[in-house]
Amino acid sequence: MPTSISHTSADNNAHGHGSHPTSHETNETTSLLPSFLRGAIEHEGESGRHGFHPHHFISVTYKSSNIVSQYVNLLWPFAPLAIIFRYALPHHPLLIFGLAYIGMIPSANLLGFAGQEFAKKMPKVAGTLIETTFGSLVEIILFVVLIVKHREPGEGEEDGNGDEGNLIPIIQAAILGSILTNLLLCLGLCFFVGGLRKTTQKFHSAISETGNGLLLVAAFGLLIPSAFYSALKGETTVAKSGLGFLVTEAKFTPGTLQRDIVKISQVTSVVLIIAFGCYLLFNAKSQHSVFHEVIETDEHGDLDREEDQARMKYTGTETTVALTISLTLSTLLLIFLVEQIEAVVHSGVPDQFLGLILLPLVEKAAEHLTAIDEAYDGVINVALFHCLGPSIQTALFNGPLVVIVGWILGKPMDLNFEIFMIVLVVLGILVVGNFLRDGETNWLEGALLVIVYVIIAIASWYYPNPDVATSNGIEGLAAVRGPKHVTVDRTLLKDLLRMVNGDA
Repeated sequence: MPTSISHTSADNNAHGHGSHPTSHETNETTSLLPSFLRGAIEHEGESGRHGFHPHHFISVTYKSSNIVSQYVNLLWPFAPLAIIFRYALPHHPLLIFGLAYIGMIPSANLLGFAGQEFAKKMPKVAGTLIETTFGSLVEIILFVVLIVKHREPGEGEEDGNGDEGNLIPIIQAAILGSILTNLLLCLGLCFFVGGLRKTTQKFHSAISETGNGLLLVAAFGLLIPSAFYSALKGETTVAKSGLGFLVTEAKFTPGTLQRDIVKISQVTSVVLIIAFGCYLLFNAKSQHSVFHEVIETDEHGDLDREEDQARMKYTGTETTVALTISLTLSTLLLIFLVEQIEAVVHSGVPDQFLGLILLPLVEKAAEHLTAIDEAYDGVINVALFHCLGPSIQTALFNGPLVVIVGWILGKPMDLNFEIFMIVLVVLGILVVGNFLRDGETNWLEGALLVIVYVIIAIASWYYPNPDVATSNGIEGLAAVRGPKHVTVDRTLLKDLLRMVNGDA
């Protein structure tokens, strides 16, 4: 069988013996793995070189993994331009945001490509998981930067909305937007481009059913705090009216409800991360079972397999350098992006559109390019893994992680999402699950998923900012912090004053 032959070749090469007596001289010598795992290195992960060679490093980086990534690398000048303009012209926030946004695309692409190179030096399932994790590092960095930059309404600004330092609504939108982008846009494009090359693409139920089931569980966990708040927000009471007299003895105030929501979100986040650990353990134990067999078979059917194997690869040292450069640049550019968010919102871009659409598009650029290229090459199971895997990681790990980071920093980050966005995510998961049910897909299903995503983008553009209208508790916080300006009818005011003074 081809699979056993490839493993034998990989094992022989990794140990430096076999049919080629000098193979130990040309194999990758700066292994990223401990010695007891080197026998599991796949042969396509070998570079035939060792150390760091600038010329080869630049050449491999530019050629990347596919033709689309090569075109993306033409955007590299925007990254240094963003850094220069950030310090040379700090009073042009929209320009800085635009340059940093475009510069993030090649930076995220390099991170994804370096993750691919690292993953090829690992067993199949573990390598795919690691590749997905590296692709999600940009998202984790974005969430952490956002929560660190978040300011409570009392910290320098009078109003607590997304325009004035309250970044929690944008983080919440970005969490759900990331899931929607993967499930609808990325998966839709994978089905579409794959269907252009092959009329019908079939995928294995082990990946589709497991992934969709985990997403439903994750959506259930993310839904609980929002459902809890929606069920009880009408039952809260306030201790005093605007006129200063006692109305009722308040035992369940909006502040109490908000504190309960934060506690529920924190405990739920811990449970979801435990669920993610179970997911990783399940995949790790599947190294030589169905997942490994599915991915291995799929890659042997890759229409561009010979070309990919002939392509130059990073050495271990070059992989480390590429990861370091991409992570450093990504972090720096994301900080620039977050710094300019208030100016972007003031310019007319809604909070929900920024979090639900714009930020997920740039943070997931590398994963999307990888998955779409795999689908075009006919490796639909691997592409599906790259679409469902990041969605599962966002729901079970990245989102809950930012809640825990906020907990540590003393910032009230919670999972009380807008009902509008929760409904979108649940419906999105159900739609994708319905398309995956028959085990095959075509370009029409992909086009329909993209159309659904476009409709969501249009709706999010018109969704009001949290300071205008909200369903997840900002109005409760406003009630606790004190009344704002209220217009009262003159006759009603006189009647209220008579009641206070005891007049009939």
